Amino acid sequence: MSKKILGREDVDVSLTWDLTAIFKTEEQFEEAVKKAVELTDEIEKEYKGRLKEAKVINDCLNKLGELQQLMVLASSYTHLAVSVDQSNSENQGRHMKLSNTLSSIRSRLSFIDSEIIQGDEEVIKEAIKASDINKGYLEDIMRNKPYALHPEVEKTISALSGALGSPYRIYNLAKLADMDFGTFNVDGKEYPLSFVLFEGEWEYEADEKIRRAAFDAFSKKIKEYQNTIAGTYQTQIQKEKTMATLRGYDSVIDYLLFPQKIDRSLYDRQIDLIMEHLAPHMRKYAKLLQKIHGLDEMTFADLKIDVDSEFEPEISVEESKPYIMKALSILGDDYTEALNRAYDERWIDFVQNKGKSTGAFCSSPYGAHPYILISWTERMREVFVLAHELGHAGHFYLAQKNQNIFDTRPSTYFVEAPSTMNEMLMANYLMKNTDDKRMKRWVLSCMISRTYYHNFVTHLLEAHYQREVYRIIDAGGSVQAAKLNELKRKTLEQFWGDTVKINEGAELTWMRQPHYYMGLYPYTYSAGLTVATEVSKRILNEGQVAIDDWKEVLKAGGTKTPVELAQMAGVDITTDKPLLDTIAHIGNIIDEIIQLTDELEKE
Repeated sequence: MSKKILGREDVDVSLTWDLTAIFKTEEQFEEAVKKAVELTDEIEKEYKGRLKEAKVINDCLNKLGELQQLMVLASSYTHLAVSVDQSNSENQGRHMKLSNTLSSIRSRLSFIDSEIIQGDEEVIKEAIKASDINKGYLEDIMRNKPYALHPEVEKTISALSGALGSPYRIYNLAKLADMDFGTFNVDGKEYPLSFVLFEGEWEYEADEKIRRAAFDAFSKKIKEYQNTIAGTYQTQIQKEKTMATLRGYDSVIDYLLFPQKIDRSLYDRQIDLIMEHLAPHMRKYAKLLQKIHGLDEMTFADLKIDVDSEFEPEISVEESKPYIMKALSILGDDYTEALNRAYDERWIDFVQNKGKSTGAFCSSPYGAHPYILISWTERMREVFVLAHELGHAGHFYLAQKNQNIFDTRPSTYFVEAPSTMNEMLMANYLMKNTDDKRMKRWVLSCMISRTYYHNFVTHLLEAHYQREVYRIIDAGGSVQAAKLNELKRKTLEQFWGDTVKINEGAELTWMRQPHYYMGLYPYTYSAGLTVATEVSKRILNEGQVAIDDWKEVLKAGGTKTPVELAQMAGVDITTDKPLLDTIAHIGNIIDEIIQLTDELEKE
């Protein structure tokens, strides 16, 4: 493999997303920003100092909803342009300019929440009764009341929002614009290296020498930036701790969990039970990989290799569509309509190019359609990645059809359930449509190595490490690169025991994920997949009734808490049972892979 990564200007346009669905021209974008500023003027002039009656409050929030839609569209437009090419200075400049404008708008309109919070609770209750649209927004204000600061302080914090978001921007610039990985050499042959190539190709490489050489070269490069990235991360977490203290939270963890609308026990349980109960299953899986590939020792650099490296089918973007449609069409006609539109109207950016964000994500601006970023590698596993991101897209497509702008987004705790559910549906479809033992083993191993490993191991180990970092910050400490390396290594060693050698460079894994700049996000992947696993079993056992329940969950958006949404789908996440059942399910899949391996070796 000697794949050259192209510049954005050289890629196939048909495989890129089409941002004209948000704004057809640059002039339209500018006009929307201008209108947002004018609406801000109008709201400030008409309502500042007057939010004392239910009708006035609702009139103000109706205009705020209109303004928020403009802000979401404009910020999505600039952010999506930057995310496919971090090196484009024109896009960076436009994004920063808009960020400053939006910071000013948020600062000027911070009076809305402050005045409502300080007002008569009976008036707020009256406003809630009078407007279904604003009900959720007002209930959240009531919930936030104990942690609200003086209006002038809230105004100042809003004005600083652009600067307060800078750690994430700096992290991305260092990672995607400044780091030049060049090439690495194996037996006299040069191989290209980048963040996207390492995480999309080389980690999965079957050739042990190439895979480990890529890991070493990648680790050496990111190590050069460890102090800069550690300083950026320290700024992020210190900011969060300061905000938590200002608002009266005992812990930064409580502050970050508050918007997720779940009890801290659910957060701790997700981390503690998986570290204890999943580790033995995953160690067994690691030993299987070591045996199949004839490795003298199993290292951290080997954990992403496939059970059957020679089998994985190659698949083009075009060939992926029938799989996606057949696996996910059980979710109904409206869902299928969204899937067709995603391909036909270029909702998806498939290409690999220099400066493009790593991994995959879905952005769903209210008033437009969802957008999906992925770097297609022509491997069948990408179908699972795409199904995952289409899970987010389908979720928000339905939620936005059924909810207003204030009520579309559920708690972060629940947001990964619809995405991981689609991976389960894809696996169910592939298993049902083959009698080939090798294909069955590939599907099951893909579920372990991609779906469960990604969500229950990679992101869960991030969460365990992240909790240790926040404990240090809560105790008044700080973290530097050496400490972060030590914490990450300890987490990896605790989970893998003596089954996997945590080789040099593995401790730098904390530098690879952007999730640390998004609050307590990493653990939510396993939380969502726990719900998805239990619901997918219901769908297999109960059919249409379970599907109908799930569709109602998707349409509900952010109108329910995570516990309520899970209950709608027939899962009780207030107990340990769903998580322990899911861990047992993972163990059963691994046992099935081992059995199929034994059978195939005898044939």
